[in-house]
Amino acid sequence: MPLNTDAPAVELYEYELSADSYKARLLLSILGMPYTPRLVEFYPAREHRSDWFLALNPRGELPVLVDGDVTIDDAQRVLVHLATAHDPSGNWYPRGDPADIDKLSMWLAFAAALTKTCGAARLHDALLHHHIDVATCRSDALELLRSLDEHLWFGEQEGQAWLLPRTEPTVADIACFPDVALAEEGGIALDEFGAIRRWGDRIRAISGFITMPGIFPR
Repeated sequence: MPLNTDAPAVELYEYELSADSYKARLLLSILGMPYTPRLVEFYPAREHRSDWFLALNPRGELPVLVDGDVTIDDAQRVLVHLATAHDPSGNWYPRGDPADIDKLSMWLAFAAALTKTCGAARLHDALLHHHIDVATCRSDALELLRSLDEHLWFGEQEGQAWLLPRTEPTVADIACFPDVALAEEGGIALDEFGAIRRWGDRIRAISGFITMPGIFPR
């Protein structure tokens, strides 16, 4: 079969129901970047544990972004790569102020903690054979959500709409949004978190926003 020379150079190995995969799809859409989706059936086929996928990412985790000669196999790093390599505005990964970079790194780590709590509880409820201490996951998730809601509420009092004290959203917002928006699928209610819900509406209003199953338009 001849090669399709018109195919986008960027490939995204992903699964439709994966919150981490959605982070990458969302930023690609916001940036208006064409890419080739490579669907990996997480369940029930468990293709992320197949030999061919483990050759691409030995950790067996989604998503994986292939951008020319560069392969990135971590959700937060995928966002950073897209923002630094493909955002001419420089807004999505601000590099001018070291304090902003420190805050951004902290929120990317926070996003990883959300995946291990909100995301793990959601995975438990979707796949009953996924054995974790779901009660602890939910308890830890609520602590994280309270911290996030408090941060956003105090930011609103100062006229700030996003996780970083900037006028534009950054990859920090994209990194944290999916596991929060899908938290109720893991038995974690968001009713008490008004600032989080308002922040979610602001993200849904970003030009290029797309949905996934469980995450709806504004």
